[in-house]
Amino acid sequence: MKIAVQTSQPAFQNDIGDVVRLFYGEGAAVEETQQADARLTHIHEEADGEWRETFVLTDCSGRTEQNTLSAPAVFGGLEEKRQKKRLIKRCCYMLLKRLSGRQPAWGSLTGIRPTRLYYQQLENGKTRDEARHTLQDLFDLSQEKIDLLDEILDAQQGLMDRRARACDVYIGIPFCTTRCAYCSFSSGEIGDGRLVEPYMAALLHEMAREMGLHIRVGYIGGGTPSSLTTPQLDRLLAHVERHFGALAEFTVEAGRPDTLDAQKLRMLRDYPVTRISINPQTMNDATLTRIGRAHTAKQTVEAYELARSIGFDDINMDVIAALPGEDYAMFAHTLAEIRRLRPESLTVHTLAIKRSSRLHEEKYAQAEQDVARMVALGRQTAHDMGMRAYYLYRQKYMAENLENVGYALPGRFCRYNIDNMEETTSILALGAGGISKCVMREEEKILRAPNIANIEQYIDRVDEMIERKRIVFAEKAKKLD
Repeated sequence: MKIAVQTSQPAFQNDIGDVVRLFYGEGAAVEETQQADARLTHIHEEADGEWRETFVLTDCSGRTEQNTLSAPAVFGGLEEKRQKKRLIKRCCYMLLKRLSGRQPAWGSLTGIRPTRLYYQQLENGKTRDEARHTLQDLFDLSQEKIDLLDEILDAQQGLMDRRARACDVYIGIPFCTTRCAYCSFSSGEIGDGRLVEPYMAALLHEMAREMGLHIRVGYIGGGTPSSLTTPQLDRLLAHVERHFGALAEFTVEAGRPDTLDAQKLRMLRDYPVTRISINPQTMNDATLTRIGRAHTAKQTVEAYELARSIGFDDINMDVIAALPGEDYAMFAHTLAEIRRLRPESLTVHTLAIKRSSRLHEEKYAQAEQDVARMVALGRQTAHDMGMRAYYLYRQKYMAENLENVGYALPGRFCRYNIDNMEETTSILALGAGGISKCVMREEEKILRAPNIANIEQYIDRVDEMIERKRIVFAEKAKKLD
C-alpha cells in the first residue's frame, strides 16, 4: 500500500513517514505528488497556547478517516522541536493504529535509543513506576518492551562513567574477507590487499596525534579486524598500547572464524585483549552460503574452542533473527548451539535490510518468518544461560520494527557498548567511517567529528580527519580548564 504524505510542517515529513512505515512497511510513505492508494494529510494549528494536530486519511474512493490531538504549546530551542515531533507522531500513530488494527511492540517509537526516553523521564524527577506508565501511555510501548528497558537500566547501574574527562577509543578496520548480503557498513573485501597497508599507515598516523584524552576502554571493530594478518594486527595493537596504555576493557571483533588461528589468538591474548567476538550469525551452513559468509558452523565451533583453550574467558557471539530462508526452527537450532558453547555474552540482532546492501539491490522481500517469536526465543535463551540484557539499539528497515539486544553474564557487560549506545561518555573514533563524539554534559549537547567513510579518501585526507577531532576536543578542553 502506498500512502502519499502531505504536511503543513515539512520539517516533520520524514517523521510522519516513519510512522506510516510502522504499519504499512518499507516504501509505503511517498511524496504527495506520487501515485498512491491513499492520501494522508497533516494540518498543524496553533491557538490560545495550544498545538492542535489533525491527520486525515483519504482512500481512492474518497472515504476519509481522521484523528485530532491537542497539547500545550512549548516554545524555545530543542524542547519545542522535540515536543512538537512527539505530538505529531502520536496523532498520526493513533489514526493508523485504529485503521490498520496493528499493535507495534515499540508503539510509536521509531528512534534508535529507546533507553534514552526512559532516562529522560527519571532525570525529570519521575519514579521508575511513573516512567513506565509514561512509556505505556504516551508512546504505547508493550509491556514486554518496557520490561526489557527495565532490565537494561538495572544492568547499567553504576557502569556509566560520567566524569568530564573520561573517554573511550574506537578503532575501525573496514575490511572483510567477503561482503555479507545484509551489510551496508563502509567496508571492502580485502581482495588483493592493496589498500590494507596504506590504510594501516594512515590509521597509525591518526592514532599518533595525541588529543590529551583519558582513555579507559577500547574497541576495535569493523569490518572484520581479524581479517588483518597477524603481523598487521600485532603492529596495530602495539600502537594502541603505546598511545593509550593499559585499558581496563579492550574488545577486538574477531567475527569471522575463518580469519582465526592459534598464532593470531595468542597474540591477541598476550597484549592483553580482554574480550573478543566470534560471530556465527547462524549455525546453519545453507544460510551462511546464502548470505555470503565464507565459513561453516563447524569452523565457528572450532574457533570458539581454540580461543577457550588459549585462555579467553570473555567471548561474545552474535546471531541474526530473520535471515533469508530461515524459519523459527532454524533459528532455534542456532540458539541451541550457542547455549551448548556458553559464551559470556550474546547479541541478538534482527535483520535490517539497508539501502546499500546486496539484499536491497536484489529487491529482497522480507518473508513472514515469525520474527517476534525468534527475538523472544533469543531473550529466553540468554536468560537460560544466566545473562541479562544490558544495551539495545534499533535501526530503520528492521524486520517487524524490532531491535538488537546485547545480553551478558553479570560482571561481563561491555562498557564500550553501553557508552556508545547511551552517549554518556566521549568517544575518540579512529579510522574510516568512525564518528568521534565529544559529550558536553553541562551544555546538554554532543559535538561530533565524522571521519570520511570511503577508504581511499580517508587515506588521502587523514590529516583533515585529525584536525576535525582536534577542534572538537579542544572546545571541550577549554570548558574544563
